[in-house]
Amino acid sequence: MGAEARAPLAVYIHWPFCRSKCPYCDFNSHVREGVEEARWTRALLADLDRQAELAPDREIVSVFFGGGTPSLMPPETVAALIERVQALWPVAPNLEVTLEANPNSAEAERFAGFAAAGVNRLSLGIQALDPVALGFLGRRHDREEAIAAIWLARATFPRTSFDLIYARPGQSLAAWQEELDEALSLAGEHLSLYQLTIEPGTAFGNRAARGETLAADEDSAVALFEFTQERLAAAGLPAYEISNHARPGAECRHNLAYWRYEDYLGIGPGAHGRVTRGDGKLAMQQRRSPEAWLAAVERDGTAIEEMTPIAPATVVEEVLMMGLRLVEGVPRARLETLAGREVEDLFGAALPPLIDGGFLLLDDDRLAATAAGRQRLNAVLAALLA
Repeated sequence: MGAEARAPLAVYIHWPFCRSKCPYCDFNSHVREGVEEARWTRALLADLDRQAELAPDREIVSVFFGGGTPSLMPPETVAALIERVQALWPVAPNLEVTLEANPNSAEAERFAGFAAAGVNRLSLGIQALDPVALGFLGRRHDREEAIAAIWLARATFPRTSFDLIYARPGQSLAAWQEELDEALSLAGEHLSLYQLTIEPGTAFGNRAARGETLAADEDSAVALFEFTQERLAAAGLPAYEISNHARPGAECRHNLAYWRYEDYLGIGPGAHGRVTRGDGKLAMQQRRSPEAWLAAVERDGTAIEEMTPIAPATVVEEVLMMGLRLVEGVPRARLETLAGREVEDLFGAALPPLIDGGFLLLDDDRLAATAAGRQRLNAVLAALLA
């Protein structure tokens, strides 16, 4: 056994299919008229088997079904994948198994089946409680379905979360306050609240390139973000990451594995992985196209198209890019061990202005972004890593 034996490991399983493509979405998701579910089950199981060889003797702390729309998966497929994970590795006593779901009535009917399969945390893609906003965002459920799905999820699963998207064009602070207060009345232990971003190649991106205004202006977005942080903290769900809020102890352990730069495997089309091997880390990338991925797994047993050692300097960059998203920041000792020098020497003259400007905090224990720094993290990182 290597030094990484029994170290924690997270597993991400990607289901790439959706009923329709949302106009803001740049994820690896695809609309298909039909999916051969038995073939896909076999292929995902085969991918798990092969990748287990890359990370043996680890302890699984979380399994996350993402997409796409994993709630379109048959519960039997979810059960088979969870069972295979448990057969391939030892699992933590408090294993977190999350599945992302849409609140459409047809998919909500599967909630009991997912719970029976071993899912113990459901993350609902609500995105808005305002009917007009739901239409703007291209969602296929209505407000009543959303609210019903939240209550059904809370009655079915030990842990739940749901997502909302704000900083929509023309959204006023008063309107967001009303929507957010309703969300808090419905929420359990966790909320994910994302500012709308316009990504190239999406339907919104194409429309924005033609001159349409599809997101809030910068000043409005700042005001909405600051209000969100204050309102959620006052309600007992403080931010633990830029867009994620939870009651203490209810943070999503799977996403913490990403942000803390722990190891994880990515199963399915387009999935990424980061795995410690010896003294370094490997970055893995799977084929993105569902059809190409499926054909490769059936032909070769794997669809990993890249498996690359990560250079030490890149590891430091990735630790910062992920860790500074967290309120807790990056442990100073870990950063200095990875970099081979003290934080002050690592960043030189770039560091004091960011601290003095109120964007970063540095003490004996950690380097962390302030709320203002997290709001402007891309600029903070650019200054640090220049």
